[in-house]
Amino acid sequence: MATAFITHPDCWMHSMGAMHPECPDRLSAIQDELIGSGLDSFLSMQQAPAASVAQLERVHSPQYVADLFAAVPDKGIRHLDPDTAMGPHTLRAALRAAGAGILATDLVMRGEAENAFCAVRPPGHHAERARAMGFCFFNNIAVAAAHALEEHGLSRVAVIDFDVHHGNGTEQIFSDDPRVKMVGIFQHPFYPYSGADGGAENMLNVPIPAGTRGDAFREIVTEIWMPALRDFAPEALFISAGFDAHYEDDMASCGLVEADYAFVTRVLHEFAHAHCQGRIVSMLEGGYALSALARSVLAHVRVLAGV
Repeated sequence: MATAFITHPDCWMHSMGAMHPECPDRLSAIQDELIGSGLDSFLSMQQAPAASVAQLERVHSPQYVADLFAAVPDKGIRHLDPDTAMGPHTLRAALRAAGAGILATDLVMRGEAENAFCAVRPPGHHAERARAMGFCFFNNIAVAAAHALEEHGLSRVAVIDFDVHHGNGTEQIFSDDPRVKMVGIFQHPFYPYSGADGGAENMLNVPIPAGTRGDAFREIVTEIWMPALRDFAPEALFISAGFDAHYEDDMASCGLVEADYAFVTRVLHEFAHAHCQGRIVSMLEGGYALSALARSVLAHVRVLAGV
């Protein structure tokens, strides 16, 4: 079975302004890197469907979903917070981004793909149950994980978040849900200034200081994350794959490199094969230095695909 690579042209259409770091060029850089490396020929290329309202309402309040549908401007930009804005094409892109996780979950659960990576935007892990923030509108990884629980009948899933920013939205949505274990790292103190002060028992947050490099990250993965995942025994892994802890990314101040992303992917891939029938759904979150993002995604997807 091949690794599914899921995206959609609508995800290029979303824009929050010419100078915004969460830009369409992110997906172009990833696509160019895959083609240039030849890795694209080893992947099962798929187009994301649009998520349905019912699928979104598994993790978002009905009023919030309705409000987002109503907020789409006919032209220009409408700000929902200082750094999160909707343009005329934003809703379509956000529906495709959430729908990519639905398709990825279906493909993996039906055994039609070994695992999947969703190259989509806008990202999702900051979106709370009733709040858009941090460039995020719908919580894509939460939509996917909830789909696995509700539609495919899984009892336990794990969310792994290695974005440099805390996945506050995912934590809020799944806090105290015994079916979900979330493990993550994030630079602290840093946006969104949450996650470091405890939390529900099913949340394993590991704040890291500015300047953290790969050796410390790898120790967290092997010595903290993996024992917790083994104890939880998830039936599928859902990865919030943010690449903004890369040393070239000036959105943060950490020092990871492509080899570190390959390492964590390899550890999770081996775990999934040993304990989860290989099931991994990975979704793009952050990563704003275009070359570093593209190289890091290539390293991540290459391990998923076993190439």
